[in-house]
Amino acid sequence: MNPSPARPVQGLHHFAWRCRDAEETRRFYEDLLGLPLVHVIKSETVPSTGEHCPYVHIFFRMRDGSCIAFFDLGDGIAAQPSPNTPAWVNHIALRLDSREDLHAMKARLQAHHVEVVGITDHDGFIESIYFFDPNGLRLELTVEIAAPEVVAGFAQDARGQLDRWTTEKVNP
Repeated sequence: MNPSPARPVQGLHHFAWRCRDAEETRRFYEDLLGLPLVHVIKSETVPSTGEHCPYVHIFFRMRDGSCIAFFDLGDGIAAQPSPNTPAWVNHIALRLDSREDLHAMKARLQAHHVEVVGITDHDGFIESIYFFDPNGLRLELTVEIAAPEVVAGFAQDARGQLDRWTTEKVNP
């Protein structure tokens, strides 16, 4: 039997992460980053597993309709970093409209005593700043700086670059 073809993914609905404290997280995402709190789910049971684990699940909406969400398990513990992965690898990147917005957000974060790395250029494709939220989640604010025709060229060459990396990695 042939499996049905993949259905188009419309976009990100939400990215979920554990937080240490829901109110601390709300202050950071809603008051500092400007993402409105749009939904709260409080439950004693995990719907997907039936496991007893009291939690609150909070959702912050971005302009495109997608969300970043957090689980507060009520124990004051944040998610632990992965022991086999450098701290700079695991992060979530949030898109801004312009370089002006990127500079303004960097200044805003710094004015609120958030340590910011960058502005960093990534191969002429995007520029970004990096910082950590109160839960230790590494965040990136980024803006695409490449012209559409440059992005189209990147896309044309992407598979070839990945194939070369795969060959080099397997056969050093």
